[in-house]
Parts: sequence; C-alpha cells; structure tokens
Amino acid sequence: MTDRSAVDTIRGYFYQFDYSILRVLQLPGPGDSIAVECIEDVDIRTATEVTAIQCKYYSGTEYNHSVIKPAVRYMLSHFKAIRDEGKSVIRYSLCGHYSAGQHKLTLPIDVAFLKQHFLTYSERKVERRHHDELGLSDADLAEFLSVLDVDINAASFEAQFAQVIRELQAAYGCSPFTAEYFYYNNALALMRELSIQPLPTDRTITKRAFLERSDTSSVLFNEWFVRKKGEKAHFAALRKEYFSGLNLSPFERFFLFEVDPTTLVRSDLKDVLHILSKKWSKTTKRDGNSSFCPYVYVHGLPADELVGLKKELATEGFGFIDGYDFHGADFNVKSIAKPATHNNGIKLKVLNSIADLAATVGAVTKTREVYQFHLGKSYFDPANKAVKHVQIQLQKLTDIKAII
Repeated sequence: MTDRSAVDTIRGYFYQFDYSILRVLQLPGPGDSIAVECIEDVDIRTATEVTAIQCKYYSGTEYNHSVIKPAVRYMLSHFKAIRDEGKSVIRYSLCGHYSAGQHKLTLPIDVAFLKQHFLTYSERKVERRHHDELGLSDADLAEFLSVLDVDINAASFEAQFAQVIRELQAAYGCSPFTAEYFYYNNALALMRELSIQPLPTDRTITKRAFLERSDTSSVLFNEWFVRKKGEKAHFAALRKEYFSGLNLSPFERFFLFEVDPTTLVRSDLKDVLHILSKKWSKTTKRDGNSSFCPYVYVHGLPADELVGLKKELATEGFGFIDGYDFHGADFNVKSIAKPATHNNGIKLKVLNSIADLAATVGAVTKTREVYQFHLGKSYFDPANKAVKHVQIQLQKLTDIKAII
C-alpha cells in the first residue's frame, strides 16, 4: 500500500466514525439508537423505522456506477430476505464522498436504470441479472427503490468533522475546544470500541447512553484522536488553550505529574521542573508583592527517588521548599505557602504527598489553578469545586515539555 493510499484508508475510517457520531447526535429521541457494523456501516433505529446506511469516503475516486453496484445488490438481497421472513421492511441509504463524476447519476433512479446499471453484471464473462436470480418483479424493484436513498454528494472530510463539532457544542453547551478535546475525543474512542465488539447487541447504543459515556472532565489520551490531529498539533492546541498566557496573574498554580517509576529518567523530571519554574514564576525585584512560583507534586515517585531529586536540586543551588521546616517536623501549610521572592530565592514548592497537596489546595486563599497530568486514571480531585482543575492524560512524562 502506498503512503497516499494508506492515508486515504485511515481518513476513510475516521470519516465513518465521524459519520456515526454525527448520526447518533442527530437522533430525534434519547431512546433512539444506532448500531455500527451490523446490517451496514450504521443502522439507525427510531420509534418508527430502521435505516441501514453504508457510508464511504472516496476523496481520490471519481464516481462510477460500479463503485456502489455491490452495495445496491447486497441491500436488495437483504430487502428480499426480510420480506420473505415476514419482517417489517427497513430503509436503506447509500452515501459517499467522491472527487468528481456526480453528474453521471441522475436521481431519482427508476426500475430500468436500477436493472441496467446496478443489478446486471458480468462474472467470468457470463452476464448475470441479480433481480432475476432473486425472483423479483418490476413491482418488487419499485418497492425497493421506494425505501432506498442514494447520496453521492456527501460532505467532505473537513465539512463533516466541523458539523460534528457544532453538534457536540449544541449537545453539551460548550466551546469548540471543549467539544473537540473533551467530548469528540471520548466519542471517537467510544465509537471505535463499539465497532470491535463481537455481538451485534454490544455494537448498539442509544443517544442517551452515548451522551453520558462521552461526557468527561478530562482530556483523555486517545491514540486515534492524536493520530488524527497529529501529535505536534495536539500538543500545540493544549498549550494554546491552557499554557500560553503572556501576562501571568499571581495565582497559586499547582502542577501535578504522574510518572512510571520503572521508566523514569531523573534528568527528564528535572527538565520539567526547570521549565515550570522558569515559565510560571515571577520573582524579580520589580515584582514585589506580586511575586509567585508554582507548586509541584509528582505522583508515583518512590520516596527514595524524591529524596535523591531534592538532594540534586539543593546541590545545584535550585531554591525550593516542601513545607517541612526541620527533620521530624509535621507538614506546615503556612510554611509552604510562604511567598516566593527575589530575596528568599524560592523557585519551586514541592509537595511530597497527596495529603500535603490536598491540605495546601484547601488552605490557600488566593485564586487556585490545578493542572493535573496523568498516565492512567485521575488521582486527585480538589474538595473545593470552585478551584480550576485541568486534567490531561499523557503517555509519557516528556510529553509535558511539548505542552507547557
């Protein structure tokens, strides 16, 4: 597979996922549902009807009748099978995006056109008529056409995605960034999870359940979402949204990082701490009473590694405090909340534990902002819900440097 065809294939997958997300968001009732990869790519079930939809993305392909011919034959076979079983007739929909050639198909399709261009084909140089093999009359074919919708002018990849984001904004009452990085991110993961379930019942979800399961307060790391955005663009968007302020207010900012002790490289952690101190501190002489520096808590860091890290920082002359005034002392919130100034040389405030973190966030009175980076599940939730709390899931510690 060439690089170009590989990209088109991946975009085709995303196009179908986005289409599925769009259709579930557009369901009229909370109890209405969609099923993925059942009769067709997407099956929609409302209180009054069922529609089986095949949706394809052919950005590099010109429309020809042969492109959708197999799908039409499959739908006709399904139409006959359920009618023979005495089941209610369902609707069928074919939609696709093509680079050109839309003028070749004039709608609506009549029976003669259906038979000539979609149901008659050659196999091993033998002409076959699918409708004759199924024993269907012209009247049967006319009934089939009455429940078939064909759209070869489906939205482009970009236009469809933009519509998905607008629908998510409307559903959750949020900004475009939140719609994409919180709700779409989770919706994409959910739709992919549904598509690989072995049982049809497990590939079905109601609008109500979809909205509930896509609701998250954390920017979760979804490899498909990051693959679609591109890692650099993903990190850049997070940086622009949360960490690009030029005129920093003297807030109490808490940066929480989770590390994997089995793969941790101390120099990487020190790099992050130095970047944080440099970017999120203001301790020059002219800052006066408006000076400040960030608090840091490293989750998952073994106690001996924390001690080793502090020793290195102290040896290098990097000023920090941790809320313990002497050996054997209890943690003192007043001590760690001491203002960082040019004179005292404090560049960072290191919190040793979740308990110390919770006590400090709860006790300080200035405006507080908590930025939590987690590898797995979230590990901290401020008791005061008025505290700004940003949660971002990452794969590795060094990703933080590309964000902050």
